Amino acid sequence: MKANSLSDEIVVLSGRSNREFALAVCKDLNLRLGGLNVVRFSDGEIYVEIEENVRGRDVFLIQSTSNPCNDYLMELLITLDALKRASAGRVTAVMPYFGYARQDRKTKPRVPITAKLVADLLTTAGASRVLTLELHAGQMMGFFDIPVDNLNALPVVIPEIEKSYKDRNLTVVSPDAGGVERARNFARKLNDAPIAIIDKRRPLANQVAEMRVVGDVRERTCILVDDIVDTGGTISKAAQTLVDEGAKEVVAFCTHGVLSGEAAKVIAGSKLTELIITNSIALSDVLRKTIGIKLRELSVARLFSEAIRRIHSEDSISTLFT
Repeated sequence: MKANSLSDEIVVLSGRSNREFALAVCKDLNLRLGGLNVVRFSDGEIYVEIEENVRGRDVFLIQSTSNPCNDYLMELLITLDALKRASAGRVTAVMPYFGYARQDRKTKPRVPITAKLVADLLTTAGASRVLTLELHAGQMMGFFDIPVDNLNALPVVIPEIEKSYKDRNLTVVSPDAGGVERARNFARKLNDAPIAIIDKRRPLANQVAEMRVVGDVRERTCILVDDIVDTGGTISKAAQTLVDEGAKEVVAFCTHGVLSGEAAKVIAGSKLTELIITNSIALSDVLRKTIGIKLRELSVARLFSEAIRRIHSEDSISTLFT
């Protein structure tokens, strides 16, 4: 009997959030992107129709819940439900960017833990497992009752940093105390580069007040490391603070380029030499043009395609986490 090909066993679908990314993943897998028709009714309701036979097959649904987050999240949930009702064998929600991950704990009374709510919604809608990239907090995986594979962008970004800044005196900088472990892991991959921490006091969400540097950054090339760049205020002010403390130059690596509001203009006018992000979120041409030469976008499509291969074949993907 002739063995089934990968295309007979796997179906890759994509929502509307990052179709270019999905096409890149499919190209690396040598698969065709499956048909998924998404319609918005006049009152805003979303309707989906799966244009592939998914019965008993291993389905990977790619969707970042980026802006507009609520629309893309609802689209993801509805498609998961459709796949479950179409008797898909296993459905993996592939979320290069996991929206609502920042709301992962109660910071004051009478507020939600929305990350946990989204985890429950994905499971109820029909996800068998989740494949994502650099959750805001790794312990968020405990919110799920299904397997979660939380990939790391280090295999993609570290070679780029080494190639571009190999002759510099590097210091890895965490923009806040909560990101120290991320900075340590990053520094370890850069031949145990020294680290520094920025102590910041944030009075309100998306606002940054006082900053001071803990560590010596004089005459150093500083690599600011964070998981998300949203309004750009934090990394822009952090870059200014580091330059004021004597840093030679400041480069920022932020895995997810949310870049909301006036972020592009803020970053373009900042002291940053370069902002490096991944393609976990689709950027508009306007954003790219506004930030200009300061922006470098790295593709993590191959990282995800390899993870998909290993999930399908039931192989370990732990080596992709580091």
